[in-house]
Amino acid sequence: MSLTSVFNIAGTGMSAQSTRLNTISSNIANAETVSSSVDQTYRARHPVFATMYQTATQNSGDQGSLFAEQDQSGVGVQVMGVIEDQSSLMPRYEPDHPSADENGYVYYPNVNVVEEMADMISASRSFQTNVEMMNTAKQMMQRVLTLGQ
Repeated sequence: MSLTSVFNIAGTGMSAQSTRLNTISSNIANAETVSSSVDQTYRARHPVFATMYQTATQNSGDQGSLFAEQDQSGVGVQVMGVIEDQSSLMPRYEPDHPSADENGYVYYPNVNVVEEMADMISASRSFQTNVEMMNTAKQMMQRVLTLGQ
């Protein structure tokens, strides 16, 4: 793995964390929206990530076959999709609410704002870590260029 691939890997990580932050902000924005039916109520959304692998295509004699499994290295992360949380919604008895159904219930989303805030902090820190990896790789490349001086 070359030093330049660090930029690609960190870039995919930053992109994935941006998607995570976008879904978290959507969840928080819709945390207090109500509906008169279960089908129309907003459900929390969560991104699903997967590791992207690159397998070695060149085998060099016996050593290539010995290290074939070790040659698999992660080349980044990809967003497989965004799924809806299927946990139960929160019905509340509010007969005076304009969106209440015929039984007086309104349905609130299954968004836990405290969990979303914790996820937001985690996503933000992961994004920062990827930025620091890029900065470190850039500094290392600059130092390599000054070796011949």
